[in-house]
Parts: sequence; structure tokens; C-alpha cells
Amino acid sequence: INTLSIIPLISKSHHPRAIEAATKYFLVQAAASTLVLFSGTANAWHTGQWDITQLSYPPASLLLTTAIAIKLGLAPFHFWFPEVLQGSSLVTALLLSTMMKLPPTTILLITSHSLNPTLLISMSITSIALGGWMGLNQTQTRKILAFSSISHIGWMTIIIIHNPGLTLLTFYIYILMTTSIFLSLDATNTLNLPTLMTSWTKSPMLNTTLMLALLSLAGLPPLTGFLPKWLIIQELIKQELTTTATTISMLWLLSLFFYLRLAYCSTITLPPNSSNKMKQWSTKTPANILTPTLISLS
Repeated sequence: INTLSIIPLISKSHHPRAIEAATKYFLVQAAASTLVLFSGTANAWHTGQWDITQLSYPPASLLLTTAIAIKLGLAPFHFWFPEVLQGSSLVTALLLSTMMKLPPTTILLITSHSLNPTLLISMSITSIALGGWMGLNQTQTRKILAFSSISHIGWMTIIIIHNPGLTLLTFYIYILMTTSIFLSLDATNTLNLPTLMTSWTKSPMLNTTLMLALLSLAGLPPLTGFLPKWLIIQELIKQELTTTATTISMLWLLSLFFYLRLAYCSTITLPPNSSNKMKQWSTKTPANILTPTLISLS
């Protein structure tokens, strides 16, 4: 139901890119759902138990871990996510990055104790690395936020076996910060970095707060986004996974680089030069009470 409900929203613009994104999204989600069913069936066939929260058959556990990774966009199954986000509008991209991650995260939390821990941790580290690495050379804001999402999901899944509550906290804070950033970008109709550089003329205050929200998403103290990362690293050290904690902290520096570039672009003052997007200058920014509230929180 969740997958089918978002497809009209992605393909709403009738652009070939949007139709392609909707098709990719449908195929990926349908394949992942089939894998969930297959893992449950394999477990039932082997043990006679239909409950997916108690998978005792190792191949079924591996299949379920893979299926949830595909649904969430965890590396190495992340390729569909930036493509789908790039083909959607900013508001649809926001829904895909936040609300559509809720059902797979719920399944992940319910079944966390029967998933394969080695596979989960290695996929998490790969996600954090690739999320930072592949975001470095992007100029499209939607793609940058897609890679940011991949790396945040890596942070969420690395701690789920040790402390599921911390995963939920990370997820909620991620939703809060991403929503405020997407709404800010939507208000100024910013789809790439050159547009972001000239959007200060349209709404200077919004651009300044957007910079703070981006730094918060980057996880810089004393902003909100630092809290989940601090707690996750602390929990990993408590569980004697110091090497893992050090690795993900180092890999996070890759992501930090492109967040800083985004923050720098949002506050740099370029003169209002000629842009290909006429719409950007002609439209008025709609008054929206949600954006300032969410930015203040994040």
C-alpha cells in the first residue's frame, strides 16, 4: 500500500525522468517485498514457524536482512535511491527520504534480534562510506540529500542490535532536520548549487537558517544533529566496538565535507546573475509556518 501510494506522486509531473523514477521505485520495492515473503516462506518450510520476528533458519535471516537493506537503500543496494530522488519534485523527495523509510525501519526494529549482525554492520559501514564518498562530486541538491540519507541510515542500522531506542532517536532527528532542509529548498525552488548561491537575494534569513540546519545535519556540536552521533559512538565503545566507532567517525568526515560546501554555498553572497531558471525570480515565497518551526527545532 505504501509503495503504491507514492507512485502517482512521483510520476505526477509526467516528465520522462519522473516516470523512470516511479518505475525504478516500484520495481525495487516490489522485489524487496517478494524477498521478505520468500524469507518468511523459507523459514516456515524449514521450521514450521511463520513468525518473521523469530527467524531461526540462517538463510531466511540473510534474505530478510537483504530485503530490508534494499527497501531502505542501504549500500550495496543503494543505487536506486539517488536516481529516484533526482526524478521527483522536492516535496516528493522529502516524502521518499522520511515517511517512506518508516515501514522498513519498523520491520527492522521488530526483527532486529533475528537479523544477521555481521552482514548488518558491514552494510552500515559501507553505507556511511559510500554516502560520503559519492556525495562529494554532486551539484544537484536532491542527489546530495539522497547520499546524506544513505549515510544516515548506515548510522541507524549499525546500532540497532545493541540499542534499538537509539536507532529511533536517530531516525526522528533525521526526519526533523531533513524536512526543514527540503522545505527551505522548496521555498526558494533550489535544485542545484549555483541556484543555491543566488537564492540569498530572495530570502536572506531563510538561507542563513538553512546553513545552520545543514550544519546540524552534518552533526556539528552544539547543534541537534550531534546528539545521535555522540550517543551512537558512546554505545559502540561500551559494546567494545572501538574500531567500528573510529572507522565510522573517520568516514563521517567525507559527508561533513559536502555539508560544509552546501552551507558555504547557502551563505556565500554572489550577485544576482542571470540564471536559466526564470521561475526562481518570478514566484513569491509562500508563507509557511512549518518551515521556521522545524528549522528552529533542528
